[in-house]
Amino acid sequence: MDMYYVDGEFVEDGQAMISVNDLSVIRGFGIFDFLRTYNGIPFHLDLHLQRLERSAGLIGLQLPHSLAKINEIVLETLKRNSHRESNIRLVVTGGLSGDGITPGSAPKLLVMVTAVKQMPGSWYTDGAKIITSHVERFLPGAKSINYIPAILCQHEARAQQAIEAVYVDRNGCLLEGTTSNFFAFVGDTLVTPPCHRILPGITRQVVLQWAEKEFPVIERELHKDEVRLLSEAFLTSSVKEVVPITSIDAIRLGDGKPGRRTKKIMQWFREITDSYRG
Repeated sequence: MDMYYVDGEFVEDGQAMISVNDLSVIRGFGIFDFLRTYNGIPFHLDLHLQRLERSAGLIGLQLPHSLAKINEIVLETLKRNSHRESNIRLVVTGGLSGDGITPGSAPKLLVMVTAVKQMPGSWYTDGAKIITSHVERFLPGAKSINYIPAILCQHEARAQQAIEAVYVDRNGCLLEGTTSNFFAFVGDTLVTPPCHRILPGITRQVVLQWAEKEFPVIERELHKDEVRLLSEAFLTSSVKEVVPITSIDAIRLGDGKPGRRTKKIMQWFREITDSYRG
């Protein structure tokens, strides 16, 4: 049994409810953010809350509480659960609307805490496959609850025995995964798409700050035609952490195994999360 926070109350997951007239239900209007704990401590909660605030501003949604209050609610929800490590999903819904489309003045906050589930170990030891999908996210800087394109792309990825789909824009440039950020080594340089084209992940930000001390790093558009030139690639996300990518569509990268530099980044990330204290 998990305990959730729902609009002012702490309830068991099976008893968590919102109105069917909420704009998140009838119009898909809302935002969310997602993070996990390490050593029981939310990983960079402050950065996730700042992103939640940015997402709200981009779609014109008012947050129901200050960031300090939401921080307090998250920590209290964690205390009411007993997982060794937890996933934390924050959702802000549009609330009720007088005309069924115009946001009202009472958005609702949901905080859902669940146990962390480990990803398949083979992803990290052997590497994984991703595909590309010609899709561009609406308002990429906002982490909205509109996930229909992502769900369809993930369905296609699974059909091709891939773990993720990376979006490609109308000009053929790789952007981001449906739930992850994309990195690649072009020669000795680590390349990742620029922030203004994607939803900048918190794990992405942490990895970039460290990688800049170890490798030449550039944020630029990466064309699909360059995939054959990539020696290594990896994804980052709160759920996947750092996953080495060994093939993109039908193209094998390097020798088809996780690359040396990617493994160095994976090892570093494991070290900082193992010792994370906030």
